Amino acid sequence: MLALLAWASTAWATPGLLTSVRAVAALSQGEAALGYPVDLSATVTYFRGYEKMLFVQDGDAGILVEPSSTILVSPGDQVLIKGTTAAGFRPMVMANSIAVIGHGALPQPVSATYDQLIHSAFDSRLVTVFATVRDAATVMRSGVRSTLLQMHTDVGAIDAEVDVDNPTLLSGLLDAQVLVTGVASARFDGKMRQTGIVVHVASMQDVKVIRRATTDPWSLPLTPMNGILDNYHMANESRVRVRGTLTYYEPGSTAVLQSGGQSLRILVASIAPLHVGNLADATGFPEVHDGFLTLTEAEIQDLGTAAPVAPISVSWSQLASSNHLFDLVSVDGTVMAEVRSAAQDEYVLEAGGNLFSATFEHPLAADGDGVLAPMKHVTPGSTVRVTGICFMNNSNSFHARNSFNIQLRSPDDIAVVNAAPMMTVVNLLRVVAFLLLTVVGSSVWVWMLRRRVRAQTAEITKQTESETVQERRIVQLEQWRSRILEEINASQSLSDVVEHITEMVSFSLEGVPCWCEVVDGPVLGKPPASKTDKRIASREIPSRTGIVLGHMFVAFDHKKPEVKEEEDAIVTGVRLATLAIETRKLYADLVYRSEFDQLTDMYNRFTLDRLLEDQIRKAQESSSVFGLIYVDLDEFKQVNDLYGHHVGDQYLQEVSLRMKRQLRSGDVLARLGGDEFAALVSVVRNRADVEEIAQRLERCFDAPFTVEGYVLRGAASVGVSLYPNDGATADSLLSSADASMYTAKHTRRQSTGMRSRRGA
Repeated sequence: MLALLAWASTAWATPGLLTSVRAVAALSQGEAALGYPVDLSATVTYFRGYEKMLFVQDGDAGILVEPSSTILVSPGDQVLIKGTTAAGFRPMVMANSIAVIGHGALPQPVSATYDQLIHSAFDSRLVTVFATVRDAATVMRSGVRSTLLQMHTDVGAIDAEVDVDNPTLLSGLLDAQVLVTGVASARFDGKMRQTGIVVHVASMQDVKVIRRATTDPWSLPLTPMNGILDNYHMANESRVRVRGTLTYYEPGSTAVLQSGGQSLRILVASIAPLHVGNLADATGFPEVHDGFLTLTEAEIQDLGTAAPVAPISVSWSQLASSNHLFDLVSVDGTVMAEVRSAAQDEYVLEAGGNLFSATFEHPLAADGDGVLAPMKHVTPGSTVRVTGICFMNNSNSFHARNSFNIQLRSPDDIAVVNAAPMMTVVNLLRVVAFLLLTVVGSSVWVWMLRRRVRAQTAEITKQTESETVQERRIVQLEQWRSRILEEINASQSLSDVVEHITEMVSFSLEGVPCWCEVVDGPVLGKPPASKTDKRIASREIPSRTGIVLGHMFVAFDHKKPEVKEEEDAIVTGVRLATLAIETRKLYADLVYRSEFDQLTDMYNRFTLDRLLEDQIRKAQESSSVFGLIYVDLDEFKQVNDLYGHHVGDQYLQEVSLRMKRQLRSGDVLARLGGDEFAALVSVVRNRADVEEIAQRLERCFDAPFTVEGYVLRGAASVGVSLYPNDGATADSLLSSADASMYTAKHTRRQSTGMRSRRGA
């Protein structure tokens, strides 16, 4: 804020007007969101017209600009930009007008390292990066083909997006060392959290090959699929080549090769056309990805030879045992529901009392303004045979009930074996036809059979009315079931959905009481006041993995005999309840993952930001103070390098628990990412209280850690800030605590260096 006030004193005529790129880049996210007016000139460093992505730079400062209308500019153009600031991943400008006022040389690119880029030291600036190409692929961005280079440095991964669609230029780039020049930016998720680094490159002329690979990746010896990890070493990141039949291909995402009894998932960025059923070679890097053996950063060559693989006919239990992971299989089941979403068509199937899904991903060509082909409709209740690739959420060969999904290659991979039972309207039409014939015959013999015809007519009318009522009831039940499926998809509360399911079951059974007891949840529905004179029918509500989610109950008059309709109604209710409960559990799990760090089970950066904003509001209302402690683990990289990432992860978990014990019940510990933590100390009287807790956090590293049989001696650098003395916003408090931590770290290093020189 002080920097903003200092700038404002030299601004042009309009108060608050920002007249330089540096002034915009210096804003905090909160300040940028206020929409300050902008009137500045700068040099265009990168422009992608179809996505309205414009980067400009002035001196050593760069920003992102979003034009409000179609423009045509080129790198090197001098432009005059008018608009307002906005908050993005970094402060940016929403431009009302952009005018070209000249053309000149581009700014001199600065040589950047991975560490500098991941910390946004050169965000939106022209940089030069030295790296090794792991994958060079043609990809689709907003309906336009371009080139993606997935590169590695000695420290981490960097992507380069090149605005070129010419696959012939990619030949020989695999494993080559290159010098890439472009504008540095960040990849981030919907919550504006950084997920990686990307360099935007205008042409292949900005990709200079320093040294090509000594060995052509496509000439590597073939490796069996069950032995791709045998010769792999993390230190040299060995590339391998495998061969098999292409049984599944989702361009830009996933492919599967199968050879004999072995199959392998391959992650690909390319959208190049490949023919499923042909023999193909793949080259990439082995990795255990999400718990599954996978070839990552891979490329595939279609050998042009047909080598079809016959699907293996399997049962639900065989698939659930994970023995057919990534295999081409076929399995029979009964369709319970079908759901279309923007990304896929899903069929919920039942086999042997167990539910599973078969999904068809919409083709890549349907992105943007493309129109989806109609979903292949299968009437619920039909028995179908689905053919596709078995994908799993986990693969535990010692667990007989793993959750799996069948990924269809095309809509033709689901075929009806037995159609659903015919609607009773057919029988109704037969009765009407018979009635008409009877009436015609009766008119001939009316003088003989008048009384008999009247009796028959009355009987038929009664039967017709009964069947009409039954048909109307069936239609109402179908409408009810469809409404419940819509409520599940619309994320309506679980209590309301289960209540509606029990009401539907009760309606289908002539209004008898129906209720549901969810595990660790309330009793939903309408149980009878007294159960002593009732015949209670119950059924478990199973999950897809076989875990019992609850029970459904129906109370009948004890004199009423059991009929088949009772079981059918309860089974339908149980299946809908399973779908509703598991959908809500999935949603709850996603919410938890968005708020907590998955490794340490501590709050994540997003949650800390929210809690920090809440604490600032409370402190403003009560005129109180609070503290923020920033913790950075010393030499954590050496733990990963010496003992491996597995030991490093366990060390982070032990460190989190030990620091958590040093805090009070009302304090909050969060992991900001990597080896950085922060503690929000809400109740303090002054800075001394905060520093006392910070010292406890620092001293908790005095005792060594024991991880996997290793004795580790850790240390941490700690910095503190106090509201409102050190800042009145979340960003300023974090920056102040971070600066305090780096001062402490620098002081410790100088002290250690002095002691070392004196010892020498």
